[in-house]
Amino acid sequence: MLFPSLFLGQELVDELYHFRDHYFETHSVEDAGRKQSDVAQEMEKTLTKLREKEESYKHSAEFLLLRGRCLGVAPEFSTTAEECLSRAVKLEPGLVEGWNILGEQYWKKGDLTTAKTCFTGALQQKKNKVSLRSLSMVLRQLPGVDEQGKRVLESVDMARQAVQLDVTDGTSWYILGNAYISLFFTCGQNPQMSQQALSAYAQAEKVDRTETSNPDLHFNRATLFQYEEMFGSALGGYSRAAALDPAWEEPPERERQLMEYLEKLTALTENKGKVKARRLRTMLSNLSTSALGPCSSPQFRSPAGRVGSLEPRNLSALTHGHNTGVAALGKVVFSLASEGRMAFTFGMVDSEETCCVIMVYNTADSWGVLIGDSVVIPEPQVKRHSVAHKDQTFDFRSIRVDSPLLLIVNGKRQNVQAQTAASVSYKPQSE
Repeated sequence: MLFPSLFLGQELVDELYHFRDHYFETHSVEDAGRKQSDVAQEMEKTLTKLREKEESYKHSAEFLLLRGRCLGVAPEFSTTAEECLSRAVKLEPGLVEGWNILGEQYWKKGDLTTAKTCFTGALQQKKNKVSLRSLSMVLRQLPGVDEQGKRVLESVDMARQAVQLDVTDGTSWYILGNAYISLFFTCGQNPQMSQQALSAYAQAEKVDRTETSNPDLHFNRATLFQYEEMFGSALGGYSRAAALDPAWEEPPERERQLMEYLEKLTALTENKGKVKARRLRTMLSNLSTSALGPCSSPQFRSPAGRVGSLEPRNLSALTHGHNTGVAALGKVVFSLASEGRMAFTFGMVDSEETCCVIMVYNTADSWGVLIGDSVVIPEPQVKRHSVAHKDQTFDFRSIRVDSPLLLIVNGKRQNVQAQTAASVSYKPQSE
């Protein structure tokens, strides 16, 4: 039970967190650079008010919890917060909130194992959403690849349970979205997981308006948008994350890299990789259906499972979406090595001299194609892009290839070393 003055102290700390979490309801995005110092200022004011009650209650677990929670509003680790919270849970081991905030301090310190112990301990006292979603985050960040898949599945389960306990909590929905992204990249890139991540983020924003001002949500979602080739949405997300957290360097850097990538690939597509007309004619004169290789066999099994030979088709004749029973055939005229790339990108010209962008995912660093190589893409997946961002527009067609193993290069299938699983990176304390 809280004494009246301690109850007032709790109100003060609640107000401090409200100030931090609802900052953009009382400030414009232009003030984003001041947010951290403004929160630090409010924290100092709250600590001063708490000190007025310190003599009477300094040995009380509730007071130590309030002080530790107040210091925990800052994004960095606090030794004093750790000491206060450690003493609080020692005095009162059933203090669930104390264990949760102590776990957050260990997480900020980089001690994930002890953080996990704190959250697990809190759950043993009482099933609660904060411990569940915190465990979801820690499980995904623990080192070691051996059990990564198992940990990610467990992480999704924890995040789901947190949402079930309170479907109106935007933070829980956001963390569920992050868990689904990890599951998407760790366990076979199932499109359903990608959709569930996007749905969870949308729900986070719907139930809690403060999540619309969460830079990490915008950044993580933009990363997924980029992988899904939703380039306009990705650029918008990086731009929004950068505006909400000006001190964070990665969002504007990702935005710049993606803009540069789109500029280069549209320019190279328009001028067919700057390959001279005579050389291009020579390259295309060597292009024949013999390059189809295994695709010409009646026993050929397509990526979708269809058995039968594929009919060569010019790029201009391909329809939007999945082209069943046909193969795109052409010569490589450029390849693009971009910073922070998610796909190996190259340009391909067919016998009609039509140029198309090819984006190949999950490639090993050592894999690539050379100018002049003959490439066959079985049952190509075609997409039209029309991107507008910051007074620039990009219009082009592309073919998405989810693995280099699906391609036939110079009449040959690619060996298994050509493929590696894509990964996604998180800001350590981004959740």
